[in-house]
Amino acid sequence: MTAPSAEIRQWIADFVAETLHAEALEQVVTRLDTAIIARVPELRDPDIRRDLAASSRAHALEVLSGLTQDRIDYPVPAEAHAFARTLARRGHDLRLLLRVYHFGQEAVIDYMTDILEERRLPHDIERAVLLRLFERTTRWVGTSVEALTDTYTEERERGLRAALTQRAEVVRSLLDDVDLDLEQASTRLGYRLAQRHLALLLWTDEDAAPAPPGGNGDAAGLLERIATRFALSLGNGSVLTMPSGATALWAWIGVDDGLPEPSEAAWAVETPVRVAVGIPATHLAGFRGSHREAVAARHVAERARPGRPRVVHYRDVEVAYLAGADEIAMRALIDRELGALAANDAHSARLRDTLHAYLRARRSPDAAAKALGVHKNTVRYRIQRIEELLGHSIDQRGSRLEIALDCVAVYGV
Repeated sequence: MTAPSAEIRQWIADFVAETLHAEALEQVVTRLDTAIIARVPELRDPDIRRDLAASSRAHALEVLSGLTQDRIDYPVPAEAHAFARTLARRGHDLRLLLRVYHFGQEAVIDYMTDILEERRLPHDIERAVLLRLFERTTRWVGTSVEALTDTYTEERERGLRAALTQRAEVVRSLLDDVDLDLEQASTRLGYRLAQRHLALLLWTDEDAAPAPPGGNGDAAGLLERIATRFALSLGNGSVLTMPSGATALWAWIGVDDGLPEPSEAAWAVETPVRVAVGIPATHLAGFRGSHREAVAARHVAERARPGRPRVVHYRDVEVAYLAGADEIAMRALIDRELGALAANDAHSARLRDTLHAYLRARRSPDAAAKALGVHKNTVRYRIQRIEELLGHSIDQRGSRLEIALDCVAVYGV
């Protein structure tokens, strides 16, 4: 393709500068990923989708930067290699990776066509820009597919990864309620299914970038070590783990009957690790149910107000999860039940905390005062003030008030 004119170069440079702004770039990445996922539904899993977004963002930066230059080499970013490894670890076929890039190129062309139509450029500029984009994206896809096919193949060929793929297939079948021989499945997993299970989801914060496999900052290795520590300190030592993304892990630990409830300190984890915990339950139903609860707890954790604990237990957020399934209805419940107490100020927050502690303590001023670290007369005074603000006795709507307070404790006002 011949070199573009100065006018075309200037239009491309202006477009690139505009699109590289953080907010605009995120909108482009979201649009492209949404288009890809609509064609490849296997990518709807939240961990895979997060890895896809990181890969798309890194690719977009490379392609956009290259549009203003005459170079046609496109280095494949680390995030794209991480995404290819995720697909391999989750047991997906290589053809899925190829489809992602094929549909990704289509989505880029569609996006640019819409942009050019909106801006009503002269026909010669529009044609030149589309030809340049098609040439560059074709080279980008070819380079990426060639490099990432090697990455994918290397990951699948590793002996350990082969075992993980087999494990992923068994786990997926168990969670999908496929009829399996439990003894045979236990043997293949190296984990006894005929016991009491506690499911965990472990992941890292969004801004914690994936490290190269085996490196000192390898997120997968860190999460594996934490899951093993929990199995030894909180369970009977048996643990089953399965990577669910470049920086995420599913885990089940065996828990014997009669073990004391772990202290909060036993669950301590440090930045950037986060953990969602299900409720212990027995046999295959418990394996599935506890995992389902851990998934729900993670859903709450990712929507919760800033400052929430790094470990979220489903039993603590069950009400908030169920009520939060319909956010508009939940907010209406909070406003209706709490009224003036739903104000976003320190005084209202103190009254909400007092009411929450009072209801959880079965309306005992002494127990609530002990939980809050205040005098029982302070609790009595605050309860009187709360009832004045509510306009009715707490006893009239105690259960609904507690649901509203559970939701506020997680999602804020």
